[in-house]
Amino acid sequence: MKKFLFLVGAMMMFALPTVNAQNVNTSNELAKLKKADLSLENPKKNIKAATWLAHGKSYTDAYILPTKEIGRGVPVQVLQMNVGEPQNMYEGELQGTPMIVLDYEYVDIYVNPTNYLIEGWNQKKSLKEGLAATAIASLSKAYEMDPKLESKIASVALNLANALMQQGDALNSVGRIMDAAECFELAYRAESIVPSTTANGDNIFNAGMLVTMQAAGLEGDEAMEIFAKGEQLFTEVISKGYADANGHIYYSLFHCYYGQKTKNPEEYLAKAKEALLTGIKLFPKNNTILDGLMQFYTAEEGVGDPAELTEMIEASLQNDPTNYDLWFGRGRVYNAIKNYDECIKSFEKCAELRPEAFDANFYLGYFIIEKANDAVNTLNSNTGISYDEYEAENAKINLIYAEAIPWLERAHEINPSDGATIEYLNSLCFRLRDLDGMMDKYNKYHELFMQTR
Repeated sequence: MKKFLFLVGAMMMFALPTVNAQNVNTSNELAKLKKADLSLENPKKNIKAATWLAHGKSYTDAYILPTKEIGRGVPVQVLQMNVGEPQNMYEGELQGTPMIVLDYEYVDIYVNPTNYLIEGWNQKKSLKEGLAATAIASLSKAYEMDPKLESKIASVALNLANALMQQGDALNSVGRIMDAAECFELAYRAESIVPSTTANGDNIFNAGMLVTMQAAGLEGDEAMEIFAKGEQLFTEVISKGYADANGHIYYSLFHCYYGQKTKNPEEYLAKAKEALLTGIKLFPKNNTILDGLMQFYTAEEGVGDPAELTEMIEASLQNDPTNYDLWFGRGRVYNAIKNYDECIKSFEKCAELRPEAFDANFYLGYFIIEKANDAVNTLNSNTGISYDEYEAENAKINLIYAEAIPWLERAHEINPSDGATIEYLNSLCFRLRDLDGMMDKYNKYHELFMQTR
């Protein structure tokens, strides 16, 4: 209740008695657009580059107008002097932070109630659909017709690109991921119109990242369609020599290919693999790409031999010996090639680096069990062994199984509700019930196991 009253009080501090519409002269701006459109319909004018330039500028101005006076850090008093009073105001949030929301005709503006500065906005509508895309098309036509207008075209295009980048950032902050991605892509397109302007590859990279993030939360054809868009964006900018500083673009491209694998498993798994291998070759210190390779090789049968990765892993660990993810991945790779001792060594290191990590303790216990299970299979396949020899070897294997219990118990302490941990402890303690103190453990975990069923 106190927070609500505080917000209301904050709103009252800058609320004026009258409520006017946002100062966007819609009719005037639409008239300009209509005039610009009519000029293109005139056969004497549409053959001139200047006409297309003017058309692109009109559409650029119309795109920018609703948010022209808005920017992060602008005091709300300055905003209201420039655009008038909102239609309404209410309590809201921006990325989990309490805000005052100013409701204007074209845009909602988020104001920090502690300092009355603008923190973000959400444009609800534009003067006309497709303003930015149309502006880019017209400016491109102008340059095609008369490259001598390059500097004038570049000025308008960069103005549009800057507005699109700000809009993309704002839309991303309110969760409009695909709209934000479109803004960043269009910003890149605007910057690419004339050769003298160096297009910022970060814009199309950001667009691709947002698209990939959106697709990751979806399934089926919808997800594949968006992953395909991400693929198009990433491959385009890579073909022009772009890569972000750390090479994460290749890891993202991998996800785009992998997300489309059901279209054609052989084709897209091969593309996914190539993206990772190219990335690790160009950015050998990128542990995210290496981790992707480890996951890929161990999850997808037949794409590659996990043993091929061990040299890369060891080299990366020399540069970054306390990297938890690398040790975790190392353990998975060595398990895949059935080198259980190195696998266990890896997860021991994980548990050392993060003693409170459930995964480190659980998987250390789990892979000790895997080592013991493999020994059981080997023992059972030896038909020429005597009964006494069998029992002696089985007793040794039980000691391996017993090594898993402290780690699984630690995992259980960290996450008492995890059913898999309880099930493993129940089974292990039953198997080892003849060892000292193990029957009591079995009774404890069996009771918990029955409760979770």
